[in-house]
Amino acid sequence: MPESAKNWIVETDWLAAHLDAPDLIVLDGSWHLPNSGRNAKDEYLAEHIPGALFFDIEDLVDEKNPLPHMLPPTPKFASRMKKMGIGDGMRIVVYDTYGLFSAARVWWTFRAMGHQDVAVLNGGLKKWKAEGRPLEDMRPVARTARHFTPLLNNELVRDLDDMKSYVARGNTQIVDARPKARFEGSEPEPRPGLRAGHIPGAKNVPSSSILNADGTLKSKDELRAVFQEAGIDPLKPVVTTCGSGVTASMLSLALSVIGQTNAAVYDGSWAEWGQDSLDTPVETGPAKAD
Repeated sequence: MPESAKNWIVETDWLAAHLDAPDLIVLDGSWHLPNSGRNAKDEYLAEHIPGALFFDIEDLVDEKNPLPHMLPPTPKFASRMKKMGIGDGMRIVVYDTYGLFSAARVWWTFRAMGHQDVAVLNGGLKKWKAEGRPLEDMRPVARTARHFTPLLNNELVRDLDDMKSYVARGNTQIVDARPKARFEGSEPEPRPGLRAGHIPGAKNVPSSSILNADGTLKSKDELRAVFQEAGIDPLKPVVTTCGSGVTASMLSLALSVIGQTNAAVYDGSWAEWGQDSLDTPVETGPAKAD
């Protein structure tokens, strides 16, 4: 990977120059909100970066968990990667249609499965197309099956019990990627049956605040300023959360770029914590000052 891969970001120029590398896998990790009326796989089949495979976020999940797109069991993930021809030692670049959105979730998933040689394409398909780079609408050619060794990195994954413990102790930074109105509870959640508000003690860094207008990630200095303004020290342990774990992964990526390489994601996020049936505390209004 190029020097920029130390921050898990690659640029379109680099990808264009390395598309034919035999050890490179390009993945379209696009995902759309359920109410968007869009189908990510159909859009992938209509146009994608040459040679790219489709990573289905809704398929690669823990089917026994009712929460949306939860991290799959390691055997299932390894089996799917083998069938896709993705194996140990391969370099992976992920993109999505928005610029930088669900690709971060795929990036985090690979890292959670122990695969570190994975990067996100800065600006995604949006930037690739704006630059007039080639596209194809061909179905991917079947690849030779490869052995993929999953090794769950528990440092990057948090569950409900972890979060309850953090709230009780009050000594762990929690940062929420949802828009301000949803974080503060002045706007209802899009998923039915969820309370409004946020995890007590959490800070708010809306995922949109880490991006430029063209969908690319802001500079390191700008990212540091965004987190610091929200009361988050990027060099101390952080757990990210959001509605269902997608934009939380964007914050984890941004934190990794500026040096916090073990920013964990609360996989259940508000889809779990905000349930009416759970005895979990909820705060509303702006984040409390330290």
